[in-house]
Order: sequence, then C-alpha cells, then structure tokens
Amino acid sequence: MRYVIIGCGNVGTELARRWTAAGHQVTGTTTTTGRVEELGEVCSEVAVLRGSDRAAVERVTEGADAVVLTVSPRLNRSFDAAQRVAEYADTLTASARTAAAAHPRVVFTSSVSVYGAGTGDVVDEDTPVTDDPDASPRNFAEAETAVLATAGGAVVRIPDVYGHPRDMDYPARVKLAHEVLGGSVPFSADALLYRIDYRDAAAALDFVVSRELTGIYNAVPDGEAPRTNAEVFGEICAAGGWPPLTFRGEIRTPTVPVSSARLRAEGFVFGH
Repeated sequence: MRYVIIGCGNVGTELARRWTAAGHQVTGTTTTTGRVEELGEVCSEVAVLRGSDRAAVERVTEGADAVVLTVSPRLNRSFDAAQRVAEYADTLTASARTAAAAHPRVVFTSSVSVYGAGTGDVVDEDTPVTDDPDASPRNFAEAETAVLATAGGAVVRIPDVYGHPRDMDYPARVKLAHEVLGGSVPFSADALLYRIDYRDAAAALDFVVSRELTGIYNAVPDGEAPRTNAEVFGEICAAGGWPPLTFRGEIRTPTVPVSSARLRAEGFVFGH
C-alpha cells in the first residue's frame, strides 16, 4: 500500500514508522527542510510543503491508497486567541479542504475540543459539536466537515498527546506558562485532563485506515475519568513553588467522561 501522511509531528512520524516497518510505501510531509533527513529514516519519500498548498498536495497524493492528516498548529501561535484565528484556519481547515479535494480517502486527526465542555452524562460521537466561536474548536469542526463530505472520509478525535521523548512534560509546560505567558493559559479549569500516548494515537489512525473505517471515532483512553486541569496543574504548581495558573476558559474540552466505545467495538485496544 502507498500512504501519505501530511504533517509528520510526533504522531505522524510514529505512524510512518509503523507503516514502513509493515512494508508499506510512505510519503511524509513537513513544513521544515531541517526535518527531511530525520523523516527519511521512517519514510520512503519526504516532501516539504504546507497542507494548504493544493498543487503540492495533489502531486504527493496522486496514486496513494489513503491520506492521513496529522497537522498541528504551531504552539507559539496557539496561546493567544487572536493569533489562533489565522493559524488554525490555515493549518486545519485549509489543509483538510485541500486534502479532501485532492483525494477521496482522507483520515483527519481531530480534537475533543469540538465537543466543548460536552453535554449529558457521557460524550460520544453523537454528542453535538460546540458552537463556541474560538478558532480551535471551530476550525477542527470545519476541517472535519470537509473530510466527512468525501466518500472515504474519517475523523479520529483525540485528547492531549503525551509520551514522546521530544514532548515537554507537564512541569516543564507549567514552567513555560509562568515564564512566557504570565501564568495564564487558554484552557478551562474544570475540563477533565484526558491524554493519549503518541503511540496509541498512531495506532488508532493505522487501525481506522487498515480497517477501511469511515465516519467519526473518539480515540480517548476511557477507563476511569481523569482529574481536572485545575487539580493536576494545581498540584504541579504547588510542588514547583509557582502560584496557581489562571485558566481563561477560551478553549473548552469535556468536563464529563468521554466514551471510545465505538472504536473499541471495532476491535481497537489502547496499548499504553
């Protein structure tokens, strides 16, 4: 099989590694020329492009069996609401529309932020998406719409990704929030801090592609509900001698448990 992964960050690179090890041909993309050599170790071919560049995307996806979008907005443009508008529109919505126009089989890595705080007792794939105007949920939802409009479109909604050696751990993130952002973050204090290991995120995407699944799937480890942002980060702040974070509540994620029963029913098992 020949696959294209648009946006080889931690999850996309792990997915490329899995597929290459399984004998597939993998084209990975990056926006940074400095990562070409690194990606060449796990990809058959590497292309430098932005996901919103239609001509470039059409070239690399021609003849592919499937296209996976694992694009992520740049971190330094994610903390401010005004900066999120252009960054999320280009990285998420424009990339999804471009991929969907170029290829009939696109799988998009989305976010549980599309649910906002959630409704009812449990959030599942039938829970309505939020009407929150913030650029994060709005653009994830618009990107989903573009992909799901195609015959082979699929969406995998994931929470915060962790576990990669390059990732900042939570104490480092809190330190950054205090030193760079003045201790103020755009997230909600009462949101449940769901996380997924980057290897499970890649495995879920692999599973959806290889099983030829379409539609929407939550990929959220859904055992016992986790603690809230305020509880977890409050403890980290106390241990590090920092004052509590200020949660601005601009990007809301579920405050009630999230179910991945639909994905589990297909046979997927979280390994980490």
